[in-house]
Amino acid sequence: MHSWTCSLVLDSSREIVAGSQDALVRAIRRGADLRIYTEFRHNEHIDVRSASDEKVREVAEFAVTYLVEDRWAAGLMSLRQPVSLPDGFGPRPSMSFFLYNQDGHQALGRPHLDGQKTVPAPEGGPHPMPKYHLLDSHDPATNAPSHNFIYDFDIYKFYVADTWEEVLHHDAHGRVLSGSIDALATAFGDGASIKVGIGGLCADLAGEGDDLAHEVFVETGSGYYYVEQQLFIAGSHPVIRVRPSIPMRYQSKGWDFGWLVLRTDGTVVYRQCDPYSLAFADGTRRHPIRWFAR
Repeated sequence: MHSWTCSLVLDSSREIVAGSQDALVRAIRRGADLRIYTEFRHNEHIDVRSASDEKVREVAEFAVTYLVEDRWAAGLMSLRQPVSLPDGFGPRPSMSFFLYNQDGHQALGRPHLDGQKTVPAPEGGPHPMPKYHLLDSHDPATNAPSHNFIYDFDIYKFYVADTWEEVLHHDAHGRVLSGSIDALATAFGDGASIKVGIGGLCADLAGEGDDLAHEVFVETGSGYYYVEQQLFIAGSHPVIRVRPSIPMRYQSKGWDFGWLVLRTDGTVVYRQCDPYSLAFADGTRRHPIRWFAR
C-alpha cells in the first residue's frame, strides 16, 4: 500500500490549521500523488431542499498536478463523471475537471459528451448553496462551460503519497541533466509504475496573465523501450491543460484536455481534444521531462 500523509489542513475559512503549503509544494515537486479530503452537510452541498443535514466525507483523487513558479501547487480530477448523490450519475454525461489550489480556491471545467446544446442557468438569482461563492464564469452557452469559485467545506486535508523516485531528468532535446536512461529502463523492466513531470506544457494556451513557469505531473499507462536506441517512450493517462496562474483558474479558451506520447529525446506528441467542439488534433512539441518510478 502507498503511504499517505497529510501535508496541509485548512479550516472552513481556508486558514492553515496544520501542516504547511511549503510541505505540499515540496511533495508535489517530488512527483507525489495527491488526494484531498473534505467534509460537508448533505443539505448544504448536495440537495438544499433535503431535510437531511447528515455529514458527508469525501476523498477525491487529483491525478494531474501542477507546480507553478516552483512555489504553488494545484491538482485536477481527470477521470470524474458528475455524480448525483446518493443515487448515481448527474443528468448529463460530461467530465468534471475540478481544480483545487493549495489555498482552497476551486474551479470546474465541464466538457459535455452528449452533443447537446448547453442551456445556461438564469442570472441574477441567489445561488441555492449558501456556502458556495462564485468568482467568475466563462462560456456558459457552449459545450464547455467553466467557472471559478470557493465552496466553504468544513475542512480540507491535502494528502500526498510521496513515494516516487526521480530516475531521469532531460531537457527538451533529450540531453540528460540528472539520472540516466538506464535507471529508467531498469525500473520499467522491473515492473515499476512510471510518472512524468513535463516543463512548460501549457505555455501555448490563450488567456490573461504572465507566461508562468510550470510543470505538469501525470502518470503513464504504457511504456516501450527500444534497447538498441536506448529510447524510452510512454503513453500518458488523461491530462488537463490549464493556463498557469496563481491561483490556478479556468479562463475562456485557456484550457483543453487530451493524452500524451512522451519520448526521452524530448519529443512530446499531444492528442488534444478541444473541449468546445470535441474535435481531436495531434501536435508535436518538445519539452524537458522528469521521469519518476515507483
